[in-house]
Amino acid sequence: MTARSSATKRSRVVGVIASRADMGRATRMRKPPDLFELRLDCLAGIVDQLENKLPRLRAPLLITARHPQEGGANNLSLRQRHDLLTRFLPHAAYVDVELRSASALRSLLILAKQKKVRRIISFHNFKSTPPPRVLVAKARAAKACGANIFKVATRTDTPIELTRLLDFVTKKSVNLSVAAMGIGKLGTISRVLLARAGSALVYASVAARPDIEGQLSLEQLRSLGLLFPQRTYRTKK
Repeated sequence: MTARSSATKRSRVVGVIASRADMGRATRMRKPPDLFELRLDCLAGIVDQLENKLPRLRAPLLITARHPQEGGANNLSLRQRHDLLTRFLPHAAYVDVELRSASALRSLLILAKQKKVRRIISFHNFKSTPPPRVLVAKARAAKACGANIFKVATRTDTPIELTRLLDFVTKKSVNLSVAAMGIGKLGTISRVLLARAGSALVYASVAARPDIEGQLSLEQLRSLGLLFPQRTYRTKK
């Protein structure tokens, strides 16, 4: 494998912005990650200030407004989530919609495709990691919804759960890019192993101390050699 092909296959690093403080840190970064994720469900109360600061972010944006049953903040309704995603879609390179919401947000996904915004269809399970056959079925459903990437985040408290997630990523049973990560006791090691196994994306906190169990910070990723200096990007206007 050539150095060039190896580089193109490495995981892209996503810095998660979930608070006003995170946005402040992100705008000051001299070495940004590949993408910044705007957790619009967490940021719903400051969207006006948020929008004004977007030009100061030096990486493309991934937007999401998480469903309350899949970790979403502020108990937002479908209409509220739809309106937030629609508002920020012109600024986005990627939009993330949960598989459970894909049907209800079909018009948004169609609009995203028309605007050449790539679609991530996601699945979160905070109680366990289902068997690979269940994950494969979820991935196939995501592909049918027009996903460019299937994102899966599941609990990895045991070696069995971690092995299930690794098997799902490495066996490539679905012709679709997969971004996978673990949450819980083995969440940290899962993210390192999955990044090296071919996960399309690896998510990290902009904050020095992540709130999610198992999530790494950008600085920790950098120390592990999983974050590389990136070129400077301009956000959409």
